[in-house]
Amino acid sequence: MTLRVAIADDSALLRRGLAALLEAEGITVVCEAGDAAELLSCVERERPDAAVVDIRMPPGYATEGIEAAREIRRRYPQTGVLLLSQYVETENAMSLFSGGAEGTGAEGTGLDGAKGLGYLLKERVSDVEDFLDALRRVAAGGTAVDPELVSRLVSRPQEPRQGAEELSGRELEVLELMAEGRTNQAISRCLFLGERTVEAHIRSIFVKFNLRPEPEDHRRVLAVLSYLRSGGGRR
Repeated sequence: MTLRVAIADDSALLRRGLAALLEAEGITVVCEAGDAAELLSCVERERPDAAVVDIRMPPGYATEGIEAAREIRRRYPQTGVLLLSQYVETENAMSLFSGGAEGTGAEGTGLDGAKGLGYLLKERVSDVEDFLDALRRVAAGGTAVDPELVSRLVSRPQEPRQGAEELSGRELEVLELMAEGRTNQAISRCLFLGERTVEAHIRSIFVKFNLRPEPEDHRRVLAVLSYLRSGGGRR
């Protein structure tokens, strides 16, 4: 089935470029919106599989995209949202991914609110395969987090609280490499561990954060978010 996507960005040039890229890949662009209000009207009318949304849009160029994402997730939970940002905006992204306030839609509260949600830096769009993979995952109800965002969140100095201190030193190393988007094979090379050992550490991390069976990429993101919410970070 053809993927149907809405695009929202105040730059007509970027909107057209994204639309051309998606259409070349056989993805249907149902509308191109220049602001949050136009985006919400489009989603209500077209019910796309996903919306690609700039965080900063008219009229205030502040968090209009974030607010639109929350509204979409509340009213149209079957539409995934892939947020794009020029800069790493840790607090706004963390608030949305951690299921804060009304950003959880029909998925409930807490980290489960991260389903069907992605956050990428705009520069990541230039890596077409990665961008398309993130969009498809979000449209299918998965998650996509820019490695730069999660790496910055993980490196914030914080006081550890319950949950974070339960991880061993090696598990923390594995988790931080997961946050950078590394595969099990890449983690094993970085830490000079066998892949089965890495898999065992990841299973242990999932258990310690009480993450029930989910698609693998989703649980990896949730493990990182669980760690951050528990107060973890490099000291």
